[in-house]
Amino acid sequence: MSKKVKNLIEKQIDADLVGVDGVAVINPRGIGAIKNNLIRRRLHEKGLRMRVVKNTLAKRAGDRTKIKGFDKLLDGPSAIIFGKASISTIARALLDEKKADETLELRGMFFDGEVYIGDKGVTQVSKLPTREEAIANVLAAILGPGAKLGGIFKGQAGKVAALIKAVEEKAEKAGA
Repeated sequence: MSKKVKNLIEKQIDADLVGVDGVAVINPRGIGAIKNNLIRRRLHEKGLRMRVVKNTLAKRAGDRTKIKGFDKLLDGPSAIIFGKASISTIARALLDEKKADETLELRGMFFDGEVYIGDKGVTQVSKLPTREEAIANVLAAILGPGAKLGGIFKGQAGKVAALIKAVEEKAEKAGA
């Protein structure tokens, strides 16, 4: 491969990985063309992309992005999966693909400077909350005590209102 072609491929990989917080790496060996297209289509529906890369070019491109250090997962034929989705969404998508095809080899995942190796690493990452789930958990934690406090006030106010109404009814009967 000529130097110009390598530079173009490296720039393309670099452009793809800009703004990406994490990547997953799989072994594309043994995946036929039809299966490859089906995997890419399902990943694309979730906002993810899969690119088969030459390891040395991916290492050089990755060194200039936030995912510097993912080259530990590049060994032999490699395909990287990336996208704007959260890293746990990528992990869940890969586990779904693994269920559909047991021969799929998951090398691991990389994000936030941490390497998660193999199937166990991908499973561990899939259990992390997505961005939306994390926001929902934080909001629930914030709103929970407020809802309890509101319930207490509402309950006490209801009791006071019931007492006032009972006194009012008793006064009306006594006055009649």
